[in-house]
Amino acid sequence: MTRLKLGLLPAAAAMLAVASPAAAQVDHSKMPGMKMPAPTPTPAAKKPAARKPAATTPAPKKPAAKKSPATRPAAKQPAARAEPAAAMPPGHDMSAMPAQPAQATAMPPGHDMSAMPAQPAPPTAMPPGHDMLAMPAQPAPATTMSPGHDMSAMPGMAMSAGATGTDLSAGDAPPPPVPTANAADAFFPVEAMEVARHHLKEFHGGQNLLEVLFNIAEYRSRNGRDGFAWEGRGWYGGDIKRLWVKTQGEGSFGEALESAEVQALYSYAIGPYFWVQSGLRYDFRPDPSRVYATIAVEGLAPSFFDVEGSLFLSNKGELMARVEGYYDQRITQRLILQPRAEFNFAAQNSPSIGVGAGLSEAELQLRLRYDIRREFAPYVGVQYNRAFGRTSDYRRAEGIDVGGWSLLMGVRTWF
Repeated sequence: MTRLKLGLLPAAAAMLAVASPAAAQVDHSKMPGMKMPAPTPTPAAKKPAARKPAATTPAPKKPAAKKSPATRPAAKQPAARAEPAAAMPPGHDMSAMPAQPAQATAMPPGHDMSAMPAQPAPPTAMPPGHDMLAMPAQPAPATTMSPGHDMSAMPGMAMSAGATGTDLSAGDAPPPPVPTANAADAFFPVEAMEVARHHLKEFHGGQNLLEVLFNIAEYRSRNGRDGFAWEGRGWYGGDIKRLWVKTQGEGSFGEALESAEVQALYSYAIGPYFWVQSGLRYDFRPDPSRVYATIAVEGLAPSFFDVEGSLFLSNKGELMARVEGYYDQRITQRLILQPRAEFNFAAQNSPSIGVGAGLSEAELQLRLRYDIRREFAPYVGVQYNRAFGRTSDYRRAEGIDVGGWSLLMGVRTWF
């Protein structure tokens, strides 16, 4: 019995030696923020292998129990512990550090990470004494933005919050190159583009047009002597160059024409509203007839007054001038009141044609027309005409009235 007890002593001593180092280990699982895994009991479970000598070893091996029970297990303790690969530095306070995955490398001694913002740990170990508080802000990875990163402070990246469209800065990019004329010639045949440009010009203001207008075609009743009068013009051409034909005259029924003339003029635009005209004028009446070189200015004056001024030089050296104008005052879209005036001047007396120097004749007219269609408008009106100076003397000598009122009825038409 005594031998059995002495045989169990070495086994009990071995169990105490294994238990004492395990109890001496520091328990990190209760530290804040550090949930350390409990020590694995695997090494302690393997120790019962030492019990085999106690059960099978004979009594003469008792001197083996005299060895120190603490020294033999202590020598094998480093191989029995299952610790992490990286050891914690002494005095390191991890209570203020947020929970994060364990690092693959050891932290340098004395490194305080409590003031460091949370960020992914670098794959390599930090050098000893490295202070990350003094490091400048590093650019975030391409996939994620670091918290608090302000791109407006970066050079060339001044952006207002939510700026879009015209709210963005103008920038300093160079302007696009100035387009050259006929750029399409680089992609299409030049001959084909010339034809296209010709048609474009022709159908957008460059085409030739034709108009014939009889502004006056009327019957006149005056002092029992009924008569007639006309004034018409036509032109053919474009916006810049035109060929004009003008005619006017008057007479009495049953008598010869008092006056009749026709003009052929070349017209050239000197602005958006005025043309310069030059050509010839031929007078059929009075007799003898005259041929005049003619130059005129015609156009639309401000406030929509149609005006015309002409200068005539006859083949006999006689210089004359004419100024006329009219205005269409719309009462309604179809009812139009047209005042009209004409003044004739001469530089010298010409008894053969009954024209005196100075203001030779004046006509004042007022017509009220109604546009049944724009191309056809009947009208009624009144007229007062008067001869002045030597012209009135020549008319009295021939038994012609020097002036008076007339009642007008006629039609204005154009096509």
